[in-house]
Amino acid sequence: MKKSILYTALLGTLLLGFSCNKQLNQSPKYGLNAETVYKDPNNYIKVLAKLYSGLSMTGNQGPAGQADIAGIDEGFSAYVRVLWNLQELPTDEAVCGWNDPGIPELVKNEINAENVWVKGMYYRIYYQITLCNEFIGQASDEKLEARGFSENDKQMIRMYRNEARFLRALSYYHAMDLFGNVPFVDENDQVGAFQPERITRADLFNYVESELLAVEPSLTPASSVVYGHASKAAAQALLAKLYLNAEVYTGTARWGDCKDYCQKIIDAPFTLDDSYQELFLADNHTSPEIIFPVVYDGLYSQTWGGTTFLVCASLGGSMVAADYGVNGKWAGLRAKESLVNKFADTTEDSRYLFYTTGQTKEITTLGTFTQGYANPKFKNVTSAGLTGSNNANSPHTDIDFPMFRLGDVYLMMAEASLRLTDQGTALQYMNLIRERAYGDNLHNFATVTLSDIIDERAREMQWEGTRRTDLIRFDLFSGSTYVWPFKGGDVAGIGIDPYLELYPLPTSDIILNPNLVQNTGY
Repeated sequence: MKKSILYTALLGTLLLGFSCNKQLNQSPKYGLNAETVYKDPNNYIKVLAKLYSGLSMTGNQGPAGQADIAGIDEGFSAYVRVLWNLQELPTDEAVCGWNDPGIPELVKNEINAENVWVKGMYYRIYYQITLCNEFIGQASDEKLEARGFSENDKQMIRMYRNEARFLRALSYYHAMDLFGNVPFVDENDQVGAFQPERITRADLFNYVESELLAVEPSLTPASSVVYGHASKAAAQALLAKLYLNAEVYTGTARWGDCKDYCQKIIDAPFTLDDSYQELFLADNHTSPEIIFPVVYDGLYSQTWGGTTFLVCASLGGSMVAADYGVNGKWAGLRAKESLVNKFADTTEDSRYLFYTTGQTKEITTLGTFTQGYANPKFKNVTSAGLTGSNNANSPHTDIDFPMFRLGDVYLMMAEASLRLTDQGTALQYMNLIRERAYGDNLHNFATVTLSDIIDERAREMQWEGTRRTDLIRFDLFSGSTYVWPFKGGDVAGIGIDPYLELYPLPTSDIILNPNLVQNTGY
């Protein structure tokens, strides 16, 4: 199936269609209020497009202009980009050498409530939730009945509503994971009519779980879902991720539930991609492994965030930009020595993708790109070696970001199994990952430990925005048991306080909403 591009739509005022053939052949409609938009059942898919594009795009003009989020450079505000920065830069995996406000502080775990990236993530999450709430409310059974839609139209819109509920649950999951106790609103709350109540992390866990359990049976099976849309397996993957981290979020472990939902996905029509590298190329929409992607297209969904950022920011020094399907080297991102050292095999492990020519492994100065190995894991070229669709003066990539994929599910299955003392199942799924990485079974584990799993997650999931959450779950993020370069602001690394396992709520929200309480330590 060709990639389905979900074009942006400004809710209630600007609607654009989407095309499975990547052709922008619909004209925008201006000056429409909500009732005008939603009286036509054919418009619901167009508004749903805005919900999906909220994970990839930053506004309605793209890559700059009519930004969704004020107060932050539009290119900086992309959902995947801010999420990646908050999940990777404070950990043992990545540094960024830029001196943009807030970036050095993320690398050094020197966070405060005014950090622009923290605020960018918070407001991006709640912008997305607000759009989802409006759509879900307008797609209620009462509204559909009042508008006199046919049964076929109502059935179609209910499916879209379930997809919107999944997208809202995904954003609330990120709010819970990153910020803990946060404001809560749903489709029953009128925007701006009141100050939202604070929901505890544990209660938000229960809400996200209940929403996913409610929609999962009704979502389209993975075998027939339109590419880029949320399938039944996407909800199952998010549930597995939720249960994997349940002890952090609620104090109660849910390893058995994590295993159950991993098994549901394993039983679905997904297989590991034959090539690890091809998961992160310009035609990765053909991969049999990706469960739920954030969709990008170099011609039709242009943004400076997302995978364009992950490609261009990882290039510098003696690297040749054209080799990676772009024409610009932003000279920012490099791997920390602590990530590189996780690889015992630098020639046989196909996940060892570091660029080392002219680079030192050690980093003492953040702003010097040649310090630290580059990690060009994402490449804007196809598996056939062709350049992506747009590598002109303003390169934008075709690479989809794999929000959920089967390799991660295998590792979740292995971890949950081991924590339940099921060594056999843990070994089975760890070794499937190892066999793909090496191309044989000569590097398989004979037994597996939790230390093996967290290190295997570093190798397999590097640069995919999971590391902070993983380290917290293994009790390795805070404290001094495990240190890495620049942890706590020290070049060699020092211990950090546990309060840094949550990000602060923006000060402006604390001031405006007396129902909120700032996270401890900020």
